[in-house]
Amino acid sequence: MTVDQRSPFADHARRLAATTLRELLKDAQRSARLRQRLGPVLLDLSRQKLDEPALDALGAFLEASGWERARDAMFAGAPINTSEQRAVLHTALRAGGAKLPSPAPRAVQDEVAQVLVRLDELVTAVAAGQGSRLGLADGITDVVNIGIGGSDLGPRLAARALTPFHATGLRTHFLTNVDGQAAYELMQQLDPRRTLVVLVSKSFSTQETLLNGNVLRDWLAGAYGGDAAQAVAGHFLAVSANVAAAEAWGIPAAHVYPMWDFVGGRFSLWSAVGLSLALAIGMDNFRALLAGAASVDDHFRSAPWQSNLPALLALAEYWNRNVQGRSSRAVIPYADLLGDLTSYLQQLEMESLGKQVTPQGAPVAGSTVPVVWGSVGTNAQHAYFQALHQGTDTVPLEFIGVVNPAHPLRANHEALLSNLLAQAAALALGKTTEEALAESKGDRVLAAQRTFPGDRPSTVILLDALTPESLGALIALYEHKVFLLGHLWHINAFDQWGVELGKVIAKQILPALGKQAVDVPGLDAGTVALIREIHARRG
Repeated sequence: MTVDQRSPFADHARRLAATTLRELLKDAQRSARLRQRLGPVLLDLSRQKLDEPALDALGAFLEASGWERARDAMFAGAPINTSEQRAVLHTALRAGGAKLPSPAPRAVQDEVAQVLVRLDELVTAVAAGQGSRLGLADGITDVVNIGIGGSDLGPRLAARALTPFHATGLRTHFLTNVDGQAAYELMQQLDPRRTLVVLVSKSFSTQETLLNGNVLRDWLAGAYGGDAAQAVAGHFLAVSANVAAAEAWGIPAAHVYPMWDFVGGRFSLWSAVGLSLALAIGMDNFRALLAGAASVDDHFRSAPWQSNLPALLALAEYWNRNVQGRSSRAVIPYADLLGDLTSYLQQLEMESLGKQVTPQGAPVAGSTVPVVWGSVGTNAQHAYFQALHQGTDTVPLEFIGVVNPAHPLRANHEALLSNLLAQAAALALGKTTEEALAESKGDRVLAAQRTFPGDRPSTVILLDALTPESLGALIALYEHKVFLLGHLWHINAFDQWGVELGKVIAKQILPALGKQAVDVPGLDAGTVALIREIHARRG
């Protein structure tokens, strides 16, 4: 273990280094304190390398940071995204389901409520096969969401996770990558006259989204004798802040749903960005998703840190990253329906917290976001758990399980849950040399290979069932963890300048790929050489 000696928690880390999770897990009182429930969500941090004195020190650090004041400023709509002078009000998108009055500005609450009414009208009409009531085609059977990043990952995650709650009969598809293969394959599957396309782009200038939109516009126009205007009017919706650009592309203003500056893309599932999801699960289930998230908002705003799930999750991450020096975290959902969760969290956390300067432009004092990675258990166990158990690096894990599945195959589910619990236990407890020797009949060489160091931390999150409410709560839990870590690391979690540079350079390169001459000022020699190789090898 590498302890950051500058950390005010270094003494606690050194003290805990002298014990093991085997010993810590014997303390039932400690375990009870590190296990907290909120409605259908149980958060168990008892396998983190923490004891009560260390946890209290972390809590004192959090209290001294002024986290409650910063939290309340976010909920009230203060411009905490300081680099862009914007409010951060994704919580206002679900405030209608809150048990406490929302502190968001009344104008914002009213606008959000109006959009929900519009969504309700749309979902009702399209699900009934009567899109013409809103100027769309009748008989829609398939919905294609075209977006990338936050315009794709949230709806994609939720649409898959809530498959058992698809209530409208509409099938959803997600087209994100600029690679034309996905669009080509999708068009082979669908009937253009029964397809509704949702273009999601705040600026309505996202390259990948518009390229895919153009492909589907041409495909749909072919079904209307080449009449692109008729095809777009009847089969396209937009979710964008740039209504004029959407209209110029051909989508009527009445078919454009808003995106707001006070909601970042990776926090936008709860808005009209979730339109394709609402069309799949219906508005009752969509509102239940909002209510689940709102319940966590209320909890985050009111609970003391000792029982506050987002606060505890953030403190565990701070401990692993800034005290223990862990550079990555694996997220392993033991639920196929949550197969897109890790990808979603990669953007939520790494785009939000992948910063190295403060809002004042000064270097941050310590490390920020770890690499987030992982995949679905039990598949993951047979891919890389060897390294997690016996490799030279310690990687904290998050195991996410569901108590009651959506299917009747009880034996399968009990085997799944037993694997989740066993992996968490094995990582924490390990296998001593003495145990391995007994198992290996005194063969010390074999025993050395069968020894597990253990003492490897993990968090377990259990959902009573995977429902719209519990999924909303789970996502909001992670959102508030991100906010709190941004606060503790003194970075702005709500801008994303780091994604811009590659886009700018791609625009410089694109013209050079379309012609033989490579004459792009400012390109490095390595890139120019690769462009020439591409030209030389083209068929």
